[in-house]
Amino acid sequence: MIATVHGPAVTLAAKAATTTIPIVFTIAEDPVRLGLVASLARPGGNVTGINFVTGELAAKRLELLRELLSRAARVAVLVNPANFTQTETTLRDLEPAARAIGSQIQVFKADTSREIDAAFATFARERPDALFVSSSAYLTSRRVQLTQLAARHAIPATYPGRQYVEAGGLMSYGSNLADGWRQLGLQTGRVLKGAKPAELPVVQSTKFELVINAQTARMLSLTVPASLLAIADEVIE
Repeated sequence: MIATVHGPAVTLAAKAATTTIPIVFTIAEDPVRLGLVASLARPGGNVTGINFVTGELAAKRLELLRELLSRAARVAVLVNPANFTQTETTLRDLEPAARAIGSQIQVFKADTSREIDAAFATFARERPDALFVSSSAYLTSRRVQLTQLAARHAIPATYPGRQYVEAGGLMSYGSNLADGWRQLGLQTGRVLKGAKPAELPVVQSTKFELVINAQTARMLSLTVPASLLAIADEVIE
């Protein structure tokens, strides 16, 4: 059996390599759109797993960002162009959500460390009101660089997972990773006990968390509204 790490590329490669060895994945994208499974209820092949559904939370993340920053009329959106499906899903949901709250978004692409630096150099010149970092395994791997640059240029930013906030990012809203990994363990256990991936429904995250870094907010001279503090799952001091 193969239990893949977070990210579609590894899972797609594993599926391409075998049609018989059971594969259990963890990804943030829609596994049906990626072609990994026939449906969430009946995967139909040798692949099943956990879907963090992070991409589908884009509109909610923008809403929470606007609640924190009522002045955020211009929002820069950083995406990873290599992650085409996830980027397409994010922008599809984000663009109408931005119009609904009176914000404008500008999309920036980064697939290398230097491209991230270049994007922030543009932010420093154009001074967007806020930054929205899209869900991407690569961008998550660069979270220290991203949060440090956001701090250096004093740009309030929202991120897809708590890893960013623990690294000094301002705010995140996304699937509860601990619960996701627990579900991965359960799903893997079912397969090891003889369950067939073809008949084992893909598990979608149902627990989501809002995490705020209060120290970063103070550094940015931001006052976090009581309404956000009341619903935050964790406030890091």
